[in-house]
Amino acid sequence: MNYTTAAAEKSTMKITMTFGNDEWTEANNEAYRKNRHKYAVNGFRKGKVPKHILENFYGKGLFYEDALNILLENNYDKVIEAEKENFTIVGHPSFDIGEGCDLEAGNIVIVATVPVRPDVKIEKYTGIKMTRFDYTVTDADVAREIEDVRERVAESVEVTDRPAQLKDAVNIDFAGKVNGEFFEGGTAKGFDLLLGSGQFIPGFEEGVVGMNLGETKDIEVTFPEDYQAEELKGKPAVFTVTLNKITGKKLPELDEAFAKKMGSDSMEAYQAKVRERLEQNAKNRSRNDTENAIITEIAKTATAEIPDAMIEQEEDAAMQKLEYNLMYQGLRLDDYLQYLGTTREEYKKNYEEEARRNALHQLIVEKIIKLENIVATEEEVEEKIAQQAASVGKEAEEYKKTMDPRQRAYIESDLKVTKLFEFLMANNDMQPEAKA
Repeated sequence: MNYTTAAAEKSTMKITMTFGNDEWTEANNEAYRKNRHKYAVNGFRKGKVPKHILENFYGKGLFYEDALNILLENNYDKVIEAEKENFTIVGHPSFDIGEGCDLEAGNIVIVATVPVRPDVKIEKYTGIKMTRFDYTVTDADVAREIEDVRERVAESVEVTDRPAQLKDAVNIDFAGKVNGEFFEGGTAKGFDLLLGSGQFIPGFEEGVVGMNLGETKDIEVTFPEDYQAEELKGKPAVFTVTLNKITGKKLPELDEAFAKKMGSDSMEAYQAKVRERLEQNAKNRSRNDTENAIITEIAKTATAEIPDAMIEQEEDAAMQKLEYNLMYQGLRLDDYLQYLGTTREEYKKNYEEEARRNALHQLIVEKIIKLENIVATEEEVEEKIAQQAASVGKEAEEYKKTMDPRQRAYIESDLKVTKLFEFLMANNDMQPEAKA
C-alpha cells in the first residue's frame, strides 16, 4: 500500500491510499473466508461453497464491499499513526473511491477525508494591555457566608404569632381569574410555596407577604409578555389567596455550640476557617477570570479555520454538562427540551458561538505552548502526583498504582497550561480591573 496526504478545505486532510492487485486479491479472499457462511448454493453445504462458485452465482462483486473495508481496517490506522507528527485528527473520516480506481482490474484507490486540528495564526500575544482581576474578601463577605450557613441549618418551626414574610414556607389556597373568568392551571388547594423563591409570576409572592393565618386576600398581578401560555401573555389577573399555614426558620445562635457543629472549637476559629475558604475561592476566581481575559484579548487578532467536528465536540460537551446539571435537580434533559418545545439538535445550536470560541481558545493555548517550548518536567509531574496522593492520605507510589495513564497526561497538560499563563502574565501589561 502506498499513500499520499494533501491538505483540503476547512481544515481537512485527504489521504489517498493505493493498493496493488495482490493486496486486493488477498482482501477479497479474506472477505470470502469471513462471509461464506452467509450464502447457500444447491449441491453444497452452507459455508463450504468455493469462492468462484459464489461469485458466479451471486455476481463477481459479491465480496468487494467487505474487501474494501478490510483494506481500510488493516491500513487506515497505520497511516494515521505514521502521520501523527504531521497532523492530529479531530473527527471521523469519510471514505470515497479515488480517481483511477478499477475494482475489476484490481487497481484500488481509496480516499479518506478526515477533519484535522487546524493551525491558528496569532498576530500578537505579548506586550498587550490586558485586564487583571483581583477579588478580595471582606468582613461583610464572611458574615454573609456564615448567615447563609445559619439559614441552611436552621430549624423549621410553625409560626402563629406574626404575618408571613420573605423566606417563610407557606401553605395556601388560590384561585386566579382573567377578565373575571377562571383559567386552566390557576387554581389550587394546599399549595406549598417558599416566599421569595420566584416560583410564581412577579407580584404574587410579594402579595402573600404580610398576610396573617386564615386571611383571604385578592392579589392583582400581570402575566409577563414572555409567559409560556399564549392566552395569558401580558394579561392582568386577580388571585384570591387564603393563607393556611406559615413555617419559618429558627436560626441557631452564633456561639461555641454552633462553631462546634461546624467543626471548629470556637466562633473565632470558625470565622477564620470561613475566611480561608472564601479567600481561596477568590484567588481561584481571580486567576480564572484573568486567564479568560488574557485568551479573549489574544483571540481578537487570532484566526483559525475550525472544522465542524471540533465545534460539534464542544457543543456535545455543553449539552452533556446541561444534562448533568438537570439530573442534579431531578430533571431529565428530554423532558426539559419537550417543555421548551425543541429537540436536542435544535437546542445544541444555542452553544455554537460559545463552542467556536472555546475551540479557538484551546488552539491558541496549544500554539503558544508549542511556540514557547513550555514543558512539564518529570520532577514537576511527580511532585504534583505526590500532592494529590497526600490529599487522599496515600503514599505517592501507592497512589500511582491506581492512576489511569490519562490522569498523568492530564497532570502534565495542566502544568503546561499553568506555566503558559505565568509566562503571559509576566510578558503583558496587566492592568487591574476598572472598578465601577
